[in-house]
Amino acid sequence: MPRSEHSISRSRIDPDALKVLYRLHQNDHVAYLVGGSVRDLLLERRPKDFDIGTSAHPYQVKRLFRNCWIIGRRFRLAHVRFGPKTIEVATFRRQLSAQELAAADAAADEATAAPDADSARDRLVHRDNTFGTPEEDAFRRDFTINALFYDIGTFSIIDYTGGLEDLERRLVRCIGDPTERFREDPVRMLRAVAMAARLDFTIDQPIESAIAEHRSEIARSAPARLMEEFYKLLRSGASERAFRMLAERRLLEPISAELQSHASIGLWESLRALDAYRGRFESSPEELSNAILLGSLLIPLGHGIRSLSPAPPPSGDFRKEPRISLGLLPLARRDIERLRQILSLQRRLTDLTLSPRARRSLMTRGPFREALTWLEIHGRSPEVLEHWRGFIEATATVEGEEMEAPPPRRRRRRRRRGFRRPST
Repeated sequence: MPRSEHSISRSRIDPDALKVLYRLHQNDHVAYLVGGSVRDLLLERRPKDFDIGTSAHPYQVKRLFRNCWIIGRRFRLAHVRFGPKTIEVATFRRQLSAQELAAADAAADEATAAPDADSARDRLVHRDNTFGTPEEDAFRRDFTINALFYDIGTFSIIDYTGGLEDLERRLVRCIGDPTERFREDPVRMLRAVAMAARLDFTIDQPIESAIAEHRSEIARSAPARLMEEFYKLLRSGASERAFRMLAERRLLEPISAELQSHASIGLWESLRALDAYRGRFESSPEELSNAILLGSLLIPLGHGIRSLSPAPPPSGDFRKEPRISLGLLPLARRDIERLRQILSLQRRLTDLTLSPRARRSLMTRGPFREALTWLEIHGRSPEVLEHWRGFIEATATVEGEEMEAPPPRRRRRRRRRGFRRPST
């Protein structure tokens, strides 16, 4: 699709991503903007990330950028860093065939059993970089609307899988057989539902059938990956719709039976309040921490300060604190402890009889800002929130005036003269 027929403008692409694209192109490498960023730009949405696909191999990318780091073992990726921002650059890949996968597994077993296992494994990692063409890379992706490329050389959009047509139809459709793709990676079932919820798209019927038949397979996924996907859902601004859709398809049940059984009005109200707060920002604000996200999910399930405290192990061995989990989802102790602190501050925040000194002392507490954010999202007390905002503003004004005022002038002490002997 040539530039004259689509709406993507370079002014809407991150300037640092453009730098990477231009330098790759100027050094005779194919360089495309890939994945969700192209989809979001076409939908007039603000992309969260700007990922780049290229024909350049990772160490060729590294030679072009001093601010580049190579990461990954199974497949090498180049991360080009601009301050706190990272532009991910991936070499075009291809999908391994069943025979190649079997050969790779056999080679991995052989490398592990080798006398010099570490060096053999390192050699295997380099051979496992299955580079391919842009077309092979497109068909390796999960959904058609995620397989669109923007070519910086011609400013055109390249579509190998029918993603442009599916964008017009507002349809989430798999590349290839959904059953096979979900067996390869069951987390794709979550992503299909999350994408449909976030974009307000319809899910293709073959995907719906594959989810209904294979939803139990999601329990095979790594718990840490599932937790990461749940955090993305909660930060998306469409968490209520996403969790409703997951509950309707009983996709929550293999992950957490408790979450599936409590998917009702209380949970929907909590997630609706979270989405309303998130909708006020272009991107997820720093105040929306993991602890607040977890609380928005756990409190409607009946958890409170006491239930979030880990029970002592039955053996009486207190040397290792037991982990807290929600079904398969592992909950980090630091996030649970932070949530307990946030909840414990709510009673004092809503006490308008506190003295100014007590309020200033409360403001110095570590979780104060997050506790105020929780009050704003779930407190349903706008007058209390307005009171605290006024007090914080007044305190900042007073402190600013004190800093700007010149320090008091110190009086110079008169120098004492030394004792003089009388002259004789």
